[in-house]
Amino acid sequence: MAKAMRFLAGAALMAGLVMPGMATKVWAEDAPTADTVVATVNGTTITLGHMIVARDALPEQYKALPADVLFKGILDQLVQQTALEQSMEGKLNRHDTLRLENDKRGYVSSRALEAVVLSAVTDEALQAAYEARFKDAAPQTEYNAAHILVADEAKAKELLAELEAGADFAELAKVHSTDTGSGAVGGDLGWFGLGMMVKPFEEAVVAAEVGKVAGPVQSDFGFHLILVKETRIAAQPTLDDIRDELAAEIEQQAIETHVTEVTEAATVETPGAGLDPALLSDLTLLGK
Repeated sequence: MAKAMRFLAGAALMAGLVMPGMATKVWAEDAPTADTVVATVNGTTITLGHMIVARDALPEQYKALPADVLFKGILDQLVQQTALEQSMEGKLNRHDTLRLENDKRGYVSSRALEAVVLSAVTDEALQAAYEARFKDAAPQTEYNAAHILVADEAKAKELLAELEAGADFAELAKVHSTDTGSGAVGGDLGWFGLGMMVKPFEEAVVAAEVGKVAGPVQSDFGFHLILVKETRIAAQPTLDDIRDELAAEIEQQAIETHVTEVTEAATVETPGAGLDPALLSDLTLLGK
């Protein structure tokens, strides 16, 4: 259905492109308002307000079309949709009706949260979140390391012996590492901080001596030989560096708080909470 409506919208707008000479009606009476009737279909009115809302929901590339093209395209679309809607009178089934109810519930609930989100993310809130995150934060170490990954411990020990005998780490990584991405560049993993690698690997990196090969270390990926090249203290990010991240956290917290408050204030009863979850897949129930 959504695909058909998108096709219909495209067809209507393309019709506007083909016939750009169709002039927009000029009302000689009072200035148009959102309630101004622009068309009727079997007595059902379509208003200028309907058209404005339809335009507002269009993708940006359609909004960039000339106003006269958009006007005709949107009007044609709304007329066609109204006629199609009327053709379905008395023909909607239970699935259709419940889908419409769910769509309305979803849209209205989203609108309820818009004001919450807009009011939550302020410069003051962002600054407070930034200070809270880094107020007592200890300096974080970053590591520049390389590794050679192989499937079994025996192979890892064999390569370790070669390294201890003076073999070049990067060359062995290129030839033997099953991590072909890093292996192609000599096993180099670049700079990374804590939390970016799997736990056994991270623990070995933290404990390793700079410039000395550590391992073999087993992880879910296989056995690693690890060479920590250097370490440094990570620079603290600025507020602008993580503004979007903090804004998302503030928005999420504001939404969760508001939803909890509204839900707890409502009288909620759940007599069907104990139903068999498998019933969710039983579409035949909609026909009973």
